[in-house]
Amino acid sequence: MGALDELTALAADRTAAAREWAAAGRPVAGYVGADVPVEVLTAAGFLPVRLTGDPDAPSDPGDRYLGRGLDPVARSVLTRLLDGAYGRLDALVVSHDCEASLRLFYAVRELHRTDPGIGLPPAHLVDVLHLPHRTTTRYVLAKIRQLRAQVERWSGAAVTDDALATAVATHDRVRALLGRVAALRRSRPARLTGTQALAVVAATTALPPDRAAELLEALLAEADALPEHGGTRVFLTGSSHDHPAVYAALEGAGLLVVGEDHDWGDLLHHRRVDPPADPALLELALAERYQHNGPAAAAASIRQRAAHTAAAAAACGAEALVSYVRVHDDAPRWDFPAQRATTGLPAVLVDHQPYGRVDLDALAGLRPRGAAA
Repeated sequence: MGALDELTALAADRTAAAREWAAAGRPVAGYVGADVPVEVLTAAGFLPVRLTGDPDAPSDPGDRYLGRGLDPVARSVLTRLLDGAYGRLDALVVSHDCEASLRLFYAVRELHRTDPGIGLPPAHLVDVLHLPHRTTTRYVLAKIRQLRAQVERWSGAAVTDDALATAVATHDRVRALLGRVAALRRSRPARLTGTQALAVVAATTALPPDRAAELLEALLAEADALPEHGGTRVFLTGSSHDHPAVYAALEGAGLLVVGEDHDWGDLLHHRRVDPPADPALLELALAERYQHNGPAAAAASIRQRAAHTAAAAAACGAEALVSYVRVHDDAPRWDFPAQRATTGLPAVLVDHQPYGRVDLDALAGLRPRGAAA
C-alpha cells in the first residue's frame, strides 16, 4: 500500500490509530477545534484525536441536548460521543472557536457531571483569542498553562519542558510537511485532488505525530508517480469540512479544489511554532502560534479574511472562488462580498447547505462544459 492509500484509509477510519494506542494501555484524548494546543496533549503521552461528525448518520441524541438550531457538525459530534463511536476517550479538550463548540463543551461537561453512567470523558475548555495585542498573548498563555495543569491532573505526571519541546518540534515537522504536500495540488497539472489533500490532513489529526510525519515523507517521495489531475481550479472558502463528501461532489462535477481557507485544510498547518532557543520562552511561542493562527471565519475580521483569501487563491492559481456556507454556520456569509471583490475571480456563494451536501446547480457556470451534474 502506498502512502497516499494508507493516509486515505486512515482518514476513512479515524479511530484506527487510537484503538492501537489504547490497546497498548496509553491514553487517548479527543479534541474539537483547531485552537486546541495538541502539543500539550502529546507531551503528556496522550494521543490527540480530532473528533469529526458524520453527515450520513442521524443526530437525534445530539439534537436532544443541543437543539436543531445549532451547526449540525457539533450536534453530530455529541451524538457520536454519546454512541461511543470514537472508542475509549480518556479526556476531551474543546476549543472556543465558535458558539457551537462552546455549547458542545457545556453539554458534555454537564452530562459527565450529572450522568456518569453515559461514559462521557472529563472535558476541558481552551479559550484562545485572536486579537493582535500583547494582552491577548498573555491571556492565551494563561489558557495554555491551565491546559497543561489539567492534563497533568489527568495523567498523574508532570508535563516536562523537554517533553513539551519535543512535542512542539514533532508537530511543527508535520505542519511543514503538510505545507509541502499542499504544493502537490497547486502544481500544474495537480498531483493531488482536493479530496485527497483533505484526507491527508484529516489522517494526520488522528495519528501519533511522528507516524504522521513518516507517512507524509513517504507520500512526498512518491509524488512523481502520482497521477495528474485537471479541472476548473477553484479556491474554496466558507464553512469548514471535516468530511470529504462536499469535496468529492465538487470534483465529480469537474471542479478541482486547489486550496481552501478553513481549519481542516490549509489553515490547520500554515503557521508553525518555531520554538525559541530559550526553553523558558516555549510556552509563549506556543501561545503566539495559536493566537495568530487563522484567520478563521468565526474569529477574524472581514478585511483579514478577504486579504488572506485573495493571497491564498492567487498562490494556488485558482480560476474561480466558491464560498460554501453550511446551515447554521452564519459567519462565512458576511465575508463573501469582500472576498469576491478582493480576489477578482468569478465567484459563487452556495448558501444554507446541509451538512455534507452541496447544490451543484448553483455552480453550473463554473463547471467545465459536459461535466456531470
